[in-house]
Amino acid sequence: MNRLDFTPYRRTTVGFDRLFDLLESQARGNSGENYPPFNIERRCEDSYRITLAVAGFRSDDLDITAQQNLLTIVGKKRDDESDGEMLHVGIANRGFERRFELADYVRVANADLADGLLVIDLVREVPEAMKPKKIALGKQGLEIVQKDEGDTKAA
Repeated sequence: MNRLDFTPYRRTTVGFDRLFDLLESQARGNSGENYPPFNIERRCEDSYRITLAVAGFRSDDLDITAQQNLLTIVGKKRDDESDGEMLHVGIANRGFERRFELADYVRVANADLADGLLVIDLVREVPEAMKPKKIALGKQGLEIVQKDEGDTKAA
């Protein structure tokens, strides 16, 4: 059963339509394609790493594109001529396209290819204006206190 029903949540939440649509489309679009295999690792609170096993691909064969909220990795198939007759082909050399939906403010920090592994480091950088601020009531009216490494500022 691949059908997810978010109707009860849609009735009681406001502004989460994009999230529910994303989850439903992922459930529909997950056709069992698992090439190339990959890992997603959370390295710390605002740092992530995606590792794809791309044995046989060179850096010229890979195209990495980061757009707003979408990371696309495309591997282009090469037609290598071998010197002899292939008796068994066990190393996949087929093209692929992998898409990863990224949260707001997540950007690609680094990408590297070594030992058949494509490693993409991601970081979440929330703009200062979007960070939580503590609101305190002062005697003169409303005072905003922002916590920045023990530093307090009044506005």
